[in-house]
Amino acid sequence: MEIDQQSLFKGLKVVEFASVLAGPAVGMFFAELGAQVVKIENKHTGGDVTRGWKNPLENPAASVSAYFCSVNWGKKHLFLDLTDADDRQTAISLALEADIVVSNFKPSSARRMGVDAASLRAQNPKLIYAQLNSFADPEDESPAFDAVLQAEAGFLYMNGEQDRPPVKMPVALIDVLAAHQLKEGILMALLQREKTGNGCIVTTSLMESALASLVNQASNFLMNGVVPQRMGTQHPNIAPYGDVYTTTDGFSILLAVGTERQFKQLCNVLELEALLQMPEFQQNAARVKNRLTLNEYIQDRIRRYALDELIDLFKRNGVPAAKIRDMKQVFEIPTAQDLILEEIIENDLNTKRMKTIVFKMTS
Repeated sequence: MEIDQQSLFKGLKVVEFASVLAGPAVGMFFAELGAQVVKIENKHTGGDVTRGWKNPLENPAASVSAYFCSVNWGKKHLFLDLTDADDRQTAISLALEADIVVSNFKPSSARRMGVDAASLRAQNPKLIYAQLNSFADPEDESPAFDAVLQAEAGFLYMNGEQDRPPVKMPVALIDVLAAHQLKEGILMALLQREKTGNGCIVTTSLMESALASLVNQASNFLMNGVVPQRMGTQHPNIAPYGDVYTTTDGFSILLAVGTERQFKQLCNVLELEALLQMPEFQQNAARVKNRLTLNEYIQDRIRRYALDELIDLFKRNGVPAAKIRDMKQVFEIPTAQDLILEEIIENDLNTKRMKTIVFKMTS
């Protein structure tokens, strides 16, 4: 039987002193699971800075941007000036009544306004204070938007086409990764509080979250001294994996052949069985080394097929492949439609975003 996840954190109170993406994504996670989330926004600056991050096609008169809406579902928004004594006391009172405070304030700013972890937890030891910093040293208050971290942590250098400039990820990937780290830390803190009755301080940083996500690329360097280079969509350790080809009707198709069995199936579908007898293609390591030549063989056969015909053939024969979809095509997928969360907010604006909760729990 499926468990009602929207009531899992019913009665849990969260106060969010956070803007942009990572911190608000944490708040929305708890809102989706039934918690009461109050987002404190700066009265002087018009609230979260992303309210004004509109793309050129958005209604300029709308009170919020689509960007803001993406991570601010299900919250109560309270505009306060934390330099004003009364507003500051309102914020502190809310925080002291909360189970969780989520903050991406600079530590010096939080201390100045009395909403830092030490001040609040001195009055409420059960409080879980979740702090998101830019860098591992919390006193390093250098500005650190997502693109800065993508550059500092090596993502930009690796990403893009060979012999072309670095390319930024098209979503704020480091913010998303940091949000997951902070959520996991808070969940562990809640478990710890159940055992001990006491809250704690949970901290992570954008930089540490980015570095922890380098996974195989980091190990390639740490174990073999390999400095990852820009390869477009291609995988540094597997071929053909991430390689893109053009069909006869002009569409792009990506292959993700990760095993010897799948490579054999690919050759059978494309009538390239002769490759299986050639030493330069018999094993994955050899295929990575001879990738350019391999791709010439594969492209020559793929251009004989229309996209839908080829996708069907690959599916029926267990060859991992995909059409490359734009955002409009993504939302033709029923699963994507099922994940849309709608909410009517300020001035009767109908807002949409993707769920951040995509796990299911059953008993």
